[in-house]
Amino acid sequence: MRHLLLWLAAGLIWTGVQAQQTQKPPLHGKNWMAVTGKPLAATAGAMIFQRGGNAVDAACAMLAATCTMWDVLSWGGETQALIYNPKTGKVIAINALGVAPTGATPEFFKSKGYDFPPEYGPLAAVTPGTAGGLCYMLAQYGTMSLKEVLAPAMDMASGYPIEAQTANSIERGKKYIQQWPYSKAVFLTHPGEKREAPEAGEMFVQKDLLATLTKMVEAEQEALKKHKNRKEAIMAAYDRFYKGDIAKEFVRGCQEQGGLITLEDLARWKPIEETPLHVNYRGIDVYKLQEWTQGPMLLQSLNILENFDLKAMGYNSPQYIHTLYQTMNLTFADRDFYYGDPYFNKNRAIEGLLHKDYAKARAKQILPDRNDAAAGPGDPYPYIGKTNPYLHFLEERKGYMDTTNGRKPGGFVPKHDATTFRAGTDQLYAQQAADSAYHDRLWRGTTSVEAADKDGWVVSITPSGGWLPACIAGRTGIGMSQRLQSFVLDSAICPFNVIAPGKRPRVTLTPSMALKDGKPFLSFAVQGGDTQDQNLLQFFLNVVDFGMTVQQATEAANINTNQLWLSLGGSKVSDRMPRPGSLLLNSNTPEKTRSILEGMGYHLSFEQRTSGPINAIYLDRKHGTLWGGSSNHGEDYGIGW
Repeated sequence: MRHLLLWLAAGLIWTGVQAQQTQKPPLHGKNWMAVTGKPLAATAGAMIFQRGGNAVDAACAMLAATCTMWDVLSWGGETQALIYNPKTGKVIAINALGVAPTGATPEFFKSKGYDFPPEYGPLAAVTPGTAGGLCYMLAQYGTMSLKEVLAPAMDMASGYPIEAQTANSIERGKKYIQQWPYSKAVFLTHPGEKREAPEAGEMFVQKDLLATLTKMVEAEQEALKKHKNRKEAIMAAYDRFYKGDIAKEFVRGCQEQGGLITLEDLARWKPIEETPLHVNYRGIDVYKLQEWTQGPMLLQSLNILENFDLKAMGYNSPQYIHTLYQTMNLTFADRDFYYGDPYFNKNRAIEGLLHKDYAKARAKQILPDRNDAAAGPGDPYPYIGKTNPYLHFLEERKGYMDTTNGRKPGGFVPKHDATTFRAGTDQLYAQQAADSAYHDRLWRGTTSVEAADKDGWVVSITPSGGWLPACIAGRTGIGMSQRLQSFVLDSAICPFNVIAPGKRPRVTLTPSMALKDGKPFLSFAVQGGDTQDQNLLQFFLNVVDFGMTVQQATEAANINTNQLWLSLGGSKVSDRMPRPGSLLLNSNTPEKTRSILEGMGYHLSFEQRTSGPINAIYLDRKHGTLWGGSSNHGEDYGIGW
């Protein structure tokens, strides 16, 4: 009752959305909208639209440009996409995530002393997926040739004025880059000088990458000369990348530097077109990729939050923050244990995890007046008439999360890793605000690509992988992915996500789409590792429950929980452990709200901007127009017409 009174006293009810000023203006268009992580990449999308391409063509051009600009990804990374096809009225999903290579086993990495696969270098790489995903999307749903769509990226590979963000990232990561000869040759343009990376505004040339993209276009054009159709010609470029001379040089360069990827690994890999998962929230159908991503965590959260009157609580009131935080803790606990490559496990839990009755049961577990430091995975199997085959692992986890035996709630530590654990959770709390390494792992980036056109095509992509400092594979100019680190080596952490050759790791990457009355309503995505679905969830609630415009929602202050297992970074279990009660708030959070939350057991940290960076498109059915939103958080940028 005391906390209820304090909540009411705080009086933080969201009112007057029209009065809320945004730092960036909303974008408007009647014909098309292109939003992505870099201004030049948004321009690439606009160029394709102006030449008559559809949203898929433009999205592929933006994807190619962001890879070429190393916008926390490269051509050797992975691509995840949702596409609304107006011809069928359906949302489809593209799974262009690479797989673990031959020899990538738990035993291999344990023998090298790892608790998780490494963060950087050739041993962190899954097979490249972005090139194949781009070719597949363009061939199946685009209208233009690969030559046309890659033209902006190829122009950039021949030389473009590099921006400060990327140039400085190269300089910060040069201790790694210096270890890899092909990366060193590309990135360290001033060897031996105090600053070896390019300067902002300097022309950055990537001859090897340009040669690789040229080979792909040549393969397409040769196929067209042989009277192949557009789709077949694009897939000829695909084949040259994954089975031809590009593949051979990629594998040679990878293995020369100690990597595991083989020619057979590349030849066997294929992108997959899937049926996305979805739930209905207050009359809106929300779509996410399957549980090889963390995307269903947002769907689970919506199912739980549907049991609460969020609008009555008030935007970012203590009650709202508490309810949101507890909900995310429950759904992240499920993510951490039940999500993984669905093609490798027949005992999928996702149907139960998305069951409305399961959500109601989880909602009842939320403590009304304090943080639940021991929140753990639920048991979704009874909701689909099955018995949970992993109960023994859940029981083992409970022992580690039990705070009644004198241990601090610091997270589960598997038996084989117990010697790597370092006690002192209180010290973790104390250093949290200054723990830049931890927050780098939490927020580790990607980019997002959003496109929509007047004919009804809508695209949401969250590509990633091969970010700086990247290890380039031979003379291909292609940075290898670092996504292998998202696997675990022990079934007790997550029985669905144990590394195995040919398997996809569970990724944080999570494009989003929502339909209302069967028509596109919102397309949205964000970068930021484990924070992605946290921020996208709040963006969606900002629009649906609090009536914000799409630009207001991208800039609005969000919260983040750290009570989850990190998906990226760190070589030891202690690097990735959950931090119970750790709560990130916006610096403008009122003192009264801070006091109430601290009284509920939260450990607070603050940032000036906690909004994303989110990119989004709102399809205005009333006026027949497009709204673009692009967060004020980073370099994200949009163009509409």
